[in-house]
Amino acid sequence: MHAQHEIEAQELFHSPELRSLRADLALALRAAAHHGLGEGVCNHFSVAVPRRPDWFLLNPRGLHWGEVQGHDIVLVDAEGRVLAGSHPVEPTAMFIHAAVHRIAGKACVMHTHMPYATALTLTDLRALDTTLSQNAMRFHGRLAADADYNGLALDAGEGERIARAMRGADVVFLGNHGVLVCGERVDHAFDDLYYLERACMAQVLALSTGRPLQPVAPELAARVAEQSLGERMQSELFFRSLRRLLP
Repeated sequence: MHAQHEIEAQELFHSPELRSLRADLALALRAAAHHGLGEGVCNHFSVAVPRRPDWFLLNPRGLHWGEVQGHDIVLVDAEGRVLAGSHPVEPTAMFIHAAVHRIAGKACVMHTHMPYATALTLTDLRALDTTLSQNAMRFHGRLAADADYNGLALDAGEGERIARAMRGADVVFLGNHGVLVCGERVDHAFDDLYYLERACMAQVLALSTGRPLQPVAPELAARVAEQSLGERMQSELFFRSLRRLLP
């Protein structure tokens, strides 16, 4: 790494702005573990650096989400080089997240194999029906589905293919794999991640009854989505509560 980049990276990494952002990302990871959204030491959350969008913060390889603290978060560049931090990073994280940040232009990217959302990727629907529960309706018009599972994302081409499959959506269901949830802020993205899994859980449970499902009109689902996203104070309050619960 060029000496000037190394100096810039270290200054940014230890700046108040990035210390706060690292703390938020670590809290989102601990909260995801608390709510059963993680899987071993796999999957990854990232957030772009505001002053250097080609760099991003990422959870390290080998740590359980429940134990991650702000000082564990790693700063990496688009080529996967660790610029600051004391841990290595997982290759699949780099290939997926670097592409989504660069191609889809998303500030915060959360990738999980959370159980109910992943269960829906295994069905012929491939994704959540946003005309069913109220929680699902908040995602109406915000979802994409990528049905083309190609194995582990161990090359840049697969990450780029996933990023392009998003087509501007905030959430993409990856067939036979898991989900990506994106947002402009860590607290907003985490709120969407949490409620996405709740919506998927409700749909899977409803399907398990064997009874016919009763969707609402798409126009109503679109109105509920607009209402839900009209203000995000509830998302911010939820994240603040998690900061108190999971210090």
